[in-house]
Amino acid sequence: MTLHHVPDLVEAHLAAARAASSQRSSATLSHQGELRQTLIALAAGAALHEHAAPRAAILHVLQGTARLVVGEDGVELPSGTLTDVPHRRHGLQAVTDVAVVLTVLAD
Repeated sequence: MTLHHVPDLVEAHLAAARAASSQRSSATLSHQGELRQTLIALAAGAALHEHAAPRAAILHVLQGTARLVVGEDGVELPSGTLTDVPHRRHGLQAVTDVAVVLTVLAD
């Protein structure tokens, strides 16, 4: 069993994202069989550009505000928001410094 103190991880990865040339930082929190959880931190203005959707995914915004973009549509996701990720190509933009947990059913 692995225990994570999420607030400490969020602060550490947001600091790393602010300092990184890519403006992002991430860590796998759990990988059990097909289930994977990843903490992703993005500095304000950074983005995960459009990419293919996994079989199933849930995004939970822990801190800050993100914008989930699917095609021409986008929705702002403030802290505390939990949403499924559509089964279409999508991207994620950091409106503010943001930390999310992405839970996926990996291939």
